[in-house]
Amino acid sequence: MKIPDDYILELKKITKRFSGVEVLHDVSFTLRSGEVHALLGENGAGKSTLVKVITGLHQPDGGEVYLNGKPVHFANPHDSRQAGIAAIYQELSLFPDLDVAENIFVGRQPTTTAGRVDWRKLYAEAERLLSSLGVHLDLKQKARHLSIAQQQMVEIARAISINARILIMDEPTSSLTLNEVADLFRLVRRLRQEGAAIIFISHRLEELYELADRVTVLRDGAYVDTRPLNEVSRDELIRLMVGRTISNLFPKQEVEVGEVALKVEHLSRAGSFHDVSFELRKGEILGMAGLVGAGRTNVARAIFGVEPPTGGQVFIAGQEVHITSPQQAIGYGLAYVPEDRQAHGLIPPMTITANISLPMLESYARRGWLQDALERSTVFAAARQMEVRASHLWQRARELSGGNQQKIVLAKWLLTRPRILILDEPTRGIDVGTKAAVHALMSKLAAEGIAILMISSELPEVLGMSDRVLVMREGRITAHFSRAEATQEKIISAATQAVGALS
Repeated sequence: MKIPDDYILELKKITKRFSGVEVLHDVSFTLRSGEVHALLGENGAGKSTLVKVITGLHQPDGGEVYLNGKPVHFANPHDSRQAGIAAIYQELSLFPDLDVAENIFVGRQPTTTAGRVDWRKLYAEAERLLSSLGVHLDLKQKARHLSIAQQQMVEIARAISINARILIMDEPTSSLTLNEVADLFRLVRRLRQEGAAIIFISHRLEELYELADRVTVLRDGAYVDTRPLNEVSRDELIRLMVGRTISNLFPKQEVEVGEVALKVEHLSRAGSFHDVSFELRKGEILGMAGLVGAGRTNVARAIFGVEPPTGGQVFIAGQEVHITSPQQAIGYGLAYVPEDRQAHGLIPPMTITANISLPMLESYARRGWLQDALERSTVFAAARQMEVRASHLWQRARELSGGNQQKIVLAKWLLTRPRILILDEPTRGIDVGTKAAVHALMSKLAAEGIAILMISSELPEVLGMSDRVLVMREGRITAHFSRAEATQEKIISAATQAVGALS
């Protein structure tokens, strides 16, 4: 069969197995030069495996890959890069102690005739490359001091420096502010106009309608459909991804709130946030909105004892407490699901069982010896309740999809039977089906009387799940809205305007 001339990349009937288990089955995918092609599917649908086939990290067990109409075989990622394919993953891969220019040309530094690094040429080439992309950065700044958005720009520049004509972007907006997303989209549109072909993976469907030309949907490792994005509705996309209609993404139950479970008065931590006060009641979901870097996560970490406050007071059930460690916080009935599940929520090399049982490990021990049967039965029940998809409980957490990793973190903390639950970006980077399940769980927990503080950068989530909304900017609370008062416009205004008194 003749490969269409306008396809720079085509995958035909790709199959991939691990330990005899088929994770991709007859998956087909096409990509044109000068297009942004969205790749969608629930966590575990096969998106990451397909990307790893394209980038040479995995070799397919069946099917064919064509590049510019010719069959190719990538034995490793080097082969893929040499062919002009570059990937920017959700977990960025810059060297923190190298500067911007060094990261762009790492492993490919220009050299003098004497074999030494030609630093003048390196910085000149880096400046030329960033200018061509419309990006302005200090070339000698260490990567560790760059924002996530700036790191992404460096990764894109590195990809362009190897003459990549196919760019794969995996959840590039998950940690960006609204302004940073706009900057990224401008750059992506510029690359598209210059003829680059871009595979864009995101769970934020509303963003795709601003950017993507076509969309391909995978489900359970199989190809479902490819459509022009302007011809498919959001509800239809969700149905294609999950195989069913999700009628209510934000299943918020009306719950009569109880007495104050958590009270914070004039809480401060030098350099992070100042004079934060609020109350959280039993059965209530209190949303905390604001831009990335507003101080919301710092407040959560202070309450949980990770970074104890330097001023102010915390009251639990009316009693003042001084929490200086997470162990103390757990003892007071607090649980904290952190923003970065990879770095702070999980121990990726450990098993599902070890991760879920970790906070309550002493409960499964008798005279210093771990009771394996008790641990297994408890973990099995918790994993089943959260509908964790895995081969077995001894599978390592790093081998699971992002959605299943998030379910493990939730299962771990729910086993502590908390009275106060702090959720920091509870649905970041997970698919729409898992989001609906997490939202339903939140609503159920609130109905059971658990007090929930939810930090989220997704305004639909804040508006859909919160009884009240606090807004932070530059380490201070700038607004406080009831559910009826809260709107996207009011929240964005409070998150971006000069710091003032509570409204």
